[in-house]
Amino acid sequence: MTYKKKILLVCSPYYKDITDNLIIGASDLLKSKAIDYEILNVPGALEIAPAIKLISDKSQNKQLFDGFVALGCIIRGETYHFEIVANESSRALTYLSINYSIPIGNGILTVSNKDQAITRSDPNLLNKGAGAVIACLSLIDIRNSIKYE
Repeated sequence: MTYKKKILLVCSPYYKDITDNLIIGASDLLKSKAIDYEILNVPGALEIAPAIKLISDKSQNKQLFDGFVALGCIIRGETYHFEIVANESSRALTYLSINYSIPIGNGILTVSNKDQAITRSDPNLLNKGAGAVIACLSLIDIRNSIKYE
């Protein structure tokens, strides 16, 4: 029997063109592996982890998703806000993954300028959307390989 995976892409479209590219990279890879997925948009990068936790909690009895992929972009500005959003969004995703055993691929770009974001989000260049999917799928595979006696 083949196990069919399902992934939720949780996306912050604050920089819509960048996030759209990340989604293309992620969804192209998922389609190539015949893995089902859905997309959920949230207002910003700080809302991605809470959305994952809410969905994970709500679907605890019936696992709706095997894993999650966080997609978005944070571009450095003139204030300390960049550091807060970049650090706290990453910290929250790591916390969820470790403390609740939730497979999460982190594809939130943290860059100094828009050119860096374009390069990292382009599905034909660095394709960080696909990279986040690969990370998520590897965590799912690790979880599924654990045998209980």
